[in-house]
Amino acid sequence: MANFEQPIIIKKVKKGGHGHHGGAWKIAYADFVTAMMAFFLLMWLINMTTAEQKQGLADYFSPPSISLSSSGAGGVMGGQAMDNEGASMSGSASDITAKEPASPSDATTGEAEKAVGGQAKENGSELQATSDSEFNLKSVDSQEFHSAAASIRQAWQSMPELTPFMDNLMIEETEDGLDIQIVDQQGRRMFPEGSKYPLETTRAAIAAMAPYLQQLNAQMSISGYTAAGGRYENPRYGAWELSADRANVVRSTLGEFGLSDDRIKSVSGRATDEPFFPNDPYMAANERVKITVIKTAPPVPMSLKP
Repeated sequence: MANFEQPIIIKKVKKGGHGHHGGAWKIAYADFVTAMMAFFLLMWLINMTTAEQKQGLADYFSPPSISLSSSGAGGVMGGQAMDNEGASMSGSASDITAKEPASPSDATTGEAEKAVGGQAKENGSELQATSDSEFNLKSVDSQEFHSAAASIRQAWQSMPELTPFMDNLMIEETEDGLDIQIVDQQGRRMFPEGSKYPLETTRAAIAAMAPYLQQLNAQMSISGYTAAGGRYENPRYGAWELSADRANVVRSTLGEFGLSDDRIKSVSGRATDEPFFPNDPYMAANERVKITVIKTAPPVPMSLKP
């Protein structure tokens, strides 16, 4: 008979291990590697920079030197002041004392005034004043022409019937004024073929810009151009006559909607001369009417005395 009451013995074996050495050496090693990488990076940067860049870095990190003068009224800096020379700052006296003798803005005019005096001196001053006034007039004219160009573009964009023809209407600001061109495009003509009278959309575009051109104190030239290869049934009526008639019709339409005749300097027909695309004189865009608005200076300078 088996002995069921025999005790069961379980042995637990504990394996011995090495002692814990710690991880402080890993942190120290990582710091060492980082420091070496930073050191080599610094050496590389120093080798790559120029002498001017090194001087700039030195000036950036060097503290500003403040003069010991106590000419101020006290406050945060205790009456001490810094000048405009960056890191090499001194007292405020360098801002007052000039390094070079003062001279007028125009040395030639200044010498002439000292040498001759009298009427010649007054003429020199008037010449300078005239130059300044002409500069101011040009600035005013440029602003007016810029405003006129923006107003004309806005007027065209506000007309739904002109939306498909916006590429046919070009306005460009130049040093002399404005260049406005009414250009044919492939499949979108502004004048019927062989006709001097514009389409209704073209007439509406011309009418929209007339009031703004009237506001400018400027003269304008209107020139008509045609594309090469045109066919004309009447042998006595060709590209020269058609281009001149279209330019004259544009002038007449502008006058109908507010542009006075004294603003027109010239009206001419140029036929196929000066094509819009010189490399392809047969393109439809070469057929156009150009309005050149010219800035005009006053006949008498504003500062000239009678």
